[in-house]
Amino acid sequence: MPLLAGLLHAAGVAWPLHGLLDYGQPQWALQLLSMALLAHALLAASSVRQAAQRAWVFTTVYLGCTFGWLFTAMHTYGGMPAPLAALAEWLLAGALALYFAVAAGLWWRLAHRGTFSGALVFGLLWMMAELARGTWLTGFGWGAGGYAHVDGPLAFFAPWLGSYGIGAVAAFIGMALAQASLRAMGRRAPGGVRPSGTAALLTALTLLIAPLLLPAAWNQWTRDAGSFSVTLLQGGIAQDEKFEQSSGVPQALKWYEAQLLGAGTDLVVAPETAVPLLPQDLPEGYWERLSTGLRERGHAAIFGIPLGDNQQGYTNSAIGLMPGQAPIQRYDKHHLVPFGEFIPPLFRWFTNLMHIPLGDFNRGPLGQASFPMGGQRLAVHICYEDLFGEELATRFMDAASAPTALVNVSNLAWFGDGLAIDQHLSIARMRALEFALPVLRATNTGATAVIAHTGVVQAQLPYGKAGVLQGQVQGRAGLTPFALWAARWGLWPLWLMGIAALCWTAWSRRRQD
Repeated sequence: MPLLAGLLHAAGVAWPLHGLLDYGQPQWALQLLSMALLAHALLAASSVRQAAQRAWVFTTVYLGCTFGWLFTAMHTYGGMPAPLAALAEWLLAGALALYFAVAAGLWWRLAHRGTFSGALVFGLLWMMAELARGTWLTGFGWGAGGYAHVDGPLAFFAPWLGSYGIGAVAAFIGMALAQASLRAMGRRAPGGVRPSGTAALLTALTLLIAPLLLPAAWNQWTRDAGSFSVTLLQGGIAQDEKFEQSSGVPQALKWYEAQLLGAGTDLVVAPETAVPLLPQDLPEGYWERLSTGLRERGHAAIFGIPLGDNQQGYTNSAIGLMPGQAPIQRYDKHHLVPFGEFIPPLFRWFTNLMHIPLGDFNRGPLGQASFPMGGQRLAVHICYEDLFGEELATRFMDAASAPTALVNVSNLAWFGDGLAIDQHLSIARMRALEFALPVLRATNTGATAVIAHTGVVQAQLPYGKAGVLQGQVQGRAGLTPFALWAARWGLWPLWLMGIAALCWTAWSRRRQD
């Protein structure tokens, strides 16, 4: 059952099969079913060790299937031998699954008796495992359960609790359903206690049904801050050619120059490393033509480019040329990708097995200023930085200077045209829901898209092909509850809720014993 539940959870984050349901789309009901099956297996466990083992199997399978595209990056484009790439990917999944094994073991030891508090503690412990996975050792929270719910009723809670909080609610619901099913079947939890089920089940149903009945206006936190037109560029340059001096580099320079200068909208955005050379290495006259042409045309432009030199080091950056702004706006990526953008201590041997250019960047500061544009404030971030909502939240400390739109520039060509693109789109949609802001995504191979502040994809380009996407964007002013508390305290409120519940449960259990 844990193995089956793990497969269903991966499918819930992004459905992997063509022809059945919507390929690549999140399936919130499957995610809840997977959590209920896991909870059923944990309720039937006979020991702490067995509960931990079952949670480890579940999570290893779900994570290994969720980010199986890491094999493509390491083997196809990184040049790592296939057996070693496959082993590395599954070792990563198994290592990250240890967090969840510990959470399940603690839950079984303290709160497995099938009560309402047992379901609540399970939800919070599972959330703490996701928090640990997503933040410790630079964090890799890709594929967390909350991202399956961008289209479901639990999306209502995104501007309140964020994606991790939604994951806790989903885990609570899964345990409540499992408790109710055991009670209906006349089964007992370990220790001979018959699950109560009723209170937890009623709460779970309320959490699922109430968002469908409440007026939408009750959950609107931002207001119209004016509209602007945008052009999003997708170069469609294959990763194995992107940094080739004889093919991908001249192709990118020519195509992006033409599109940046030819756009007729208020803003034009090109992807991460759209200009794949350092400014000092560009062909003679290229930078002057580009910068002068953009200023003459009077529209704003944002595009990715590496910056730096051998003495000061290099940054993965995006620069902005804004009408009426004399200095060039600059954003340096803060949250770097291990092995792709920085080399963790003791792992240079592993990086040397891959052939990835520009593999060791300097880190930009946290909470960098938004790019100003005609009354709008554009919060630029690069690639998987939108996985870290708590880091984006640092830009919302002051409501007067808070962003009115999020702009993400990415290159997922490292991972082929598979589920990584679909999963990243859901991540961006969750950020739109958390902050109630539009999200603009310009990528090399997809998903290039305009996402409304409601999390709805208004327009997007097909994957893997060069294309130009134009749209109208409504900037939004104001702060959601998530933006308010995450800007000031990060994820600590969620950690403290989990720690408080764990301490209270341990104290209660000791009194009973």
